[in-house]
Amino acid sequence: MKVLVTGIAGFIGSRLGEHLIANHHEVVGVDSFVPYYDRTVKERNLDRLRELPGFAFHELDLRTEGIDDVIAPCDAVVHLAAMPGLTKSWADVDLYSSCNIVGTARVLDACERNQTGRLVHISTSSVYGRMATGDETSPLQPISPYGVTKLAAEHLVQSYVSERSVEAVVLRYYSVYGPRQRPDMAYHLFSEALLDGDPITVYGDGQQSRSNTFVDDCVHGTLQALLGATPGETYNIGGGEAISVLEAIEVLADAAGVDPVIEFKEARSGDQRITKADFSKAARTFDYEPRVGPDAGLRAQFAWHQQRRQR
Repeated sequence: MKVLVTGIAGFIGSRLGEHLIANHHEVVGVDSFVPYYDRTVKERNLDRLRELPGFAFHELDLRTEGIDDVIAPCDAVVHLAAMPGLTKSWADVDLYSSCNIVGTARVLDACERNQTGRLVHISTSSVYGRMATGDETSPLQPISPYGVTKLAAEHLVQSYVSERSVEAVVLRYYSVYGPRQRPDMAYHLFSEALLDGDPITVYGDGQQSRSNTFVDDCVHGTLQALLGATPGETYNIGGGEAISVLEAIEVLADAAGVDPVIEFKEARSGDQRITKADFSKAARTFDYEPRVGPDAGLRAQFAWHQQRRQR
């Protein structure tokens, strides 16, 4: 199968591309390198993929450039491309709207025109709002522009399923972490601070909890959904065990062999208080089951930070 992966140069997209090729699929990758963080980070994410047979890359902006030539030969699409980040979304609603809504609409249009076999649209637990603890029927009450735009994109997908006969499924990821995590994300910042001997900044009381999803579990779940999810349905993809921010810092500090210094600051607008993924629907439908718990996953991420500095 030939799969188009949008957002291929990102943390999750690059890992997904590698796993697809390892499972004997061809991958066409698309990324526009919107300057959310340093482009060189994304270029490094692509280094291994560029060496693999069965991979082709196109730098283009889904919001403004035609993608029919790219999507036409593909059997399926995994649409990961999006503008991420809860807190940053308050500062530029136009950017988040264009990337997360307009970009998605253009991908859907291209899928319809080219009769693409399946679209897996990647969404987020942020669509649930402050408490993301139930199943996929839980109320949808996003509390940030990011969450609002991702929910709007979900509605677009479902409208194309019902009115335009596009075969699509939606996956809601829960707090993905692990090697290559984005530099603005908490565990990345915590790990770098520990290595530098700097204080760790915690917003709020540190008791907010996440059922974090290790990146390889996220990727495996996406591959399973690509092949086995029911068209038109939405699925949670998350970890099996919740951990608080302070507990996560303890694990990372133990891996570093240091005592952390923590500075508490006021909670940020749009931050979720609790996420606890109910992934039973994904388990029933395509046998999704997370394999990596938070202790092992956090230690794997910290080891990646150490190794990165030794290169």
